[in-house]
This record gives sequence, structure tokens and C-alpha cells, in this order.
Amino acid sequence: MTPDSTRRRAFIQITLLSISFAVLVLISLASVFLMQKAREDSAWVSHTLEVENQISLAQLQMRRAESLERGFLLTGQPEFIEDFQSSAAEVSPMLRRLQELVADNPVQRPLIDKAIPLAETRLAKFKELIALAQVDRAEEARQVVRNESGREAMNQFASYMTAMRAEENRLFVMRTAAADRSQSLASIVTTTGSGLVLVLAAFSIFLVRRSARARDDAESLLRENNLNLESTVSERTADLREANEEIQRFAYIVSHDLRSPLVNIMGFTSELEELRGDIFRRIATLSREVAEKQMPENADSDGEPELEAADQQLSEDFTEALGFIKSSIGKMDRLISAILNLTREGRRQFQPVPIDTRELIENIVSTVAHQAAEANAEIRIEPLPEIVSDRLALEQIFSNLVDNALKYLKDGVPGDIRIRGRQKLGFAIFEIADNGRGIDPKDHQRIFDLFRRAGTQDKPGQGIGLAHVRALVRRLGGTMSVSSALGEGSTFTITLPMKWTTATNRESRS
Repeated sequence: MTPDSTRRRAFIQITLLSISFAVLVLISLASVFLMQKAREDSAWVSHTLEVENQISLAQLQMRRAESLERGFLLTGQPEFIEDFQSSAAEVSPMLRRLQELVADNPVQRPLIDKAIPLAETRLAKFKELIALAQVDRAEEARQVVRNESGREAMNQFASYMTAMRAEENRLFVMRTAAADRSQSLASIVTTTGSGLVLVLAAFSIFLVRRSARARDDAESLLRENNLNLESTVSERTADLREANEEIQRFAYIVSHDLRSPLVNIMGFTSELEELRGDIFRRIATLSREVAEKQMPENADSDGEPELEAADQQLSEDFTEALGFIKSSIGKMDRLISAILNLTREGRRQFQPVPIDTRELIENIVSTVAHQAAEANAEIRIEPLPEIVSDRLALEQIFSNLVDNALKYLKDGVPGDIRIRGRQKLGFAIFEIADNGRGIDPKDHQRIFDLFRRAGTQDKPGQGIGLAHVRALVRRLGGTMSVSSALGEGSTFTITLPMKWTTATNRESRS
């Protein structure tokens, strides 16, 4: 399976799963909404039933109060009075409760507002007639009942209650239908959602199983490739190790063999210096003898013979040429020594030991304290992590970087060199920052090449230090980089493993 098809399949799977998840979310939200709507509709149905029940109770108590009042007027038995008072006391609270229940209904509010005062008026009249009967005026009370229009008031109250009951019946039918509809929709959505969940679950299982099969195939192929790769890497590693050792032997032999003719050249140069004195002394003597023959009056002159102007210029040119030869020989000797040192360092076995990097760098800084004072520079050491690595290699790394920071400070500007470090994901990151002359970005890689230097060449050096530092950092399993610009200082960043082992050394050497 090609990478493009794998990415396309993964994209399709993610898209389908995302759509499925969105559908499930929508179904869940719809189910929750419809269930809530069904509960609300059911609550309204219950509310309607409660209103109807309250209407019936209020009307029943009103009729009971009227019947008890008539019974007392006719029989004069006192037990009717107690029952009347109980019923009359419940009518008003029931009507007030009914008023609260229909407060949000514009149809019911006018009806209950008329029914309450009418009921209270009738109850007051009942009490008045009972009071007449209690003072032996029962016949007068009965005459009032026969003559008054109480029946019409009770019929009016009953008509209000009937109208309210009709309105509630209408609301009951409407709300029951709405509740049934909401419950049906909720059931449909829930059932549909459950079916979709099952379908999506089956589809997800299919995708997972297909991905698992593809992953197993890929792992099998990867294991096979790894076996081939390990074999290839082992062969290449052995070849590289042998080539590396051959290069080191070659560098050592070449450096050693170059030193032999260089010593001969140095010897012959010294002999040429001695011959130069004899040659130009003889030239001066011959020139003097010729002059004495031509001018006998100068024959008695004593002293060292002097060269003529042309011969004197020739002598100076000869001396200058010898100086160039000696300077080049000295440079060649230093380069050969540097190559030999690099060769020896490449063959040295690193030894991992626990290192207090702050103490190590403080010792390095103490050795260059006089140089820093002369350069008017301050070296600040911030908290540094402790690591396990090769002490000598770290000393060479930080010594070179601190020495370079001091060497390339800006003239007339107080030097500020900061050394800081931190830990990240099992690695120690060190930064050596300065406010020196800086490095042109186009030379950032050039400065790490062997025998290559950047910028103005007004400081001594062979172009080996940073190349050697980077080689040491790589052998320690780390990386090195620089961030700099002309006139803005430089920051060298070194990343090293917190715990370096000899296995890392073998890998880096290969």
C-alpha cells in the first residue's frame, strides 16, 4: 500500500468517524430536546387535570355549603352549622388556589375573577340567614330564601365553573395531543439513534479490524525491512568504521611523513641564511676591491665593506624571501601538529563520568580570568545541569568556545559572556552567548569546516578549533549550532545527552 493511499484511507476513516460522531451528537441533542418537550407537555396535561379537579372541588364545596344552609333553616339542627362552617371555610382558599393556577390563561382569568366575589357574596348571605335562624327568626330567614334570587347567583357561579371546565377540557385535548406527539417523536428519534449507533458501531468495528489488518501487514513488512536494514546497517557500519580508521591512519602517516621534508626545508633555510651573509659579504668585498683599483686614494680605508644600492636591495629581497619561507614553514608545522592532535583525539576512547558542569566551567573561566580582565569582559555562569559524559572532551569543547568568545569581542565595548543551560527530554542544552563582533549568516557553516575561517583575520588561529569542537560534540552523541549576525554577538548552542554511554561512543564513531 502506497503512502498516498494510506493517507487517503486514513482521511476517509477520520471523516466518516467525524460525521458519525456529529450525527450521534445531533441525535442525542434531539432526543434530549424531545424528551424535555414531552415532559413539559405532560406537565401541562397534569396542570390541566389539577385545574379541573380544583374547579370541581370548589363547585362541590359551594353546593355543599348551600345545602347545609338550607338544611339548618328547615330543621334547625345545630350539626348543620358545624358542617356549613367547614365547607364555607374551604371555598375561598380553593378559589384563590384556582386563581393562581389559571393566572397565565387570559380566557380563565376573567371567569375566576367574577366567580370569587360572587361566591364570597353568597357565603356571606348564607351566614346571615343562619344567624337569623339562630335567634328564633327561622321563618323570616326561610321567607328571605323564598323571596331572594339566590338560585340565579348559584346558577351564575355554576356557569362560570362550567365555562372554566370547558376551557380546561379544550386545553386538555390539545395538550394531550402535544404530549403524545412529543413522546412519539422522542421514541422515533431514540429508536433511530439506537439503530444508527448499532450501524456506526458495526462500521467502526469494520474500520478498526481493517486498520488492524493493515497495521499487522505494515508491521510484518517493517520487521522484514528492519531485518534487511539491520544487516545493511551492520555492513555499512563496519565499512564506515574501517574507512574511518583508515582515514585516521592515513592522516597520521601523511602528517608524519610531511614533517620529515619540512624539517629538511627548515634546515636548508637556516643554511641559506648563513650562506646569504657570506655571499653578500663577498659581493661587498669584491665591489670594494674593484673600487680601490679604480680609485687608489681609497686604498687605505678600513672597516666592513658596504654593498652598493642594487646589491643592498637584492640583500633585503633575499632576507624578505627567507622570512616568507620561514613563516610558511611555521604555519605548515602548526597545521601538521594540529592534524596529528586531531588524529590522536579521534583514536582516544571516551570515558563517561558524572560531571558537575558548573564546576568544570568555573575552572575553565578561572584559567582565562587574566585574559578576560585585559579584554574588560565579564563571564557570567548561570545554573547548569549535571550530566554523565567525557570530562576531557567537555573541557576542550567549552575551553574553545570561551576562548573564541574572548578573542572576538568588539573593540571598545565591555565584553558580556553568558553561559547557561537547561534540561529537555533527556538532553542537556548549553548556550554560550557573547556580545562580540558576530558572524555573517552566510559563514555560519563555513566556521565549522577544517582550516576555514570567517570574517577579518586579525586574530591568531588555524581554523581548527570549531571543527574540533563539533567533532567532539558529535562523538558525544550531540549537536551544535550557532545563531549570530554581524555586530550583534553570537550564541553557540550545544545539545548533549544527559547520560552518555560507551554504546553511544561506538555509534558516533561508526
